[in-house]
Amino acid sequence: MTMSTNQKGAIAETAIALAALEAGLEVYRPIAEGRRFDLIFALAGGTVSRVQCKWANLTRGAVVVRVRSCRRAAEGMRTRVYTAEEVDAIAVYCPATRGCYHLPMAEIAGRRVVHLRTEPARNGQRKRLHFAEQYRLGAIAQLGERLAGSQKVAGSSPASSIA
Repeated sequence: MTMSTNQKGAIAETAIALAALEAGLEVYRPIAEGRRFDLIFALAGGTVSRVQCKWANLTRGAVVVRVRSCRRAAEGMRTRVYTAEEVDAIAVYCPATRGCYHLPMAEIAGRRVVHLRTEPARNGQRKRLHFAEQYRLGAIAQLGERLAGSQKVAGSSPASSIA
């Protein structure tokens, strides 16, 4: 069955909300549509995080996260990257891994695509790679705010342990 982008988005948003709830976060939905974020997570210390939800595919050992929106316009396809002023994080659901991943904007700002590795690189590279398990939403015990003016993932050490 081929799904529309709206169907994929609804599935991703639901899966992400479930993973966040299972991780012990409070999850809220904005009343009105049309903003750049889909969910709001209540974090430790009374802060909130505006979260844009995305569907991601698994391609050649990496979850491919598109950190942009696309829409049809009179002149063709119009793409726009997300900024830290609009959202605090991008959360993605990948059906191939059945996992949800949380990427703070402070780590991915300005990028159009992020690859979260599920397998080691074939050339042995390890530096400057993002590994999916470091960003898995359901495995992170707590999301918190690091003092750098922006919200980032903070949790157990290692990040994949559950408290």
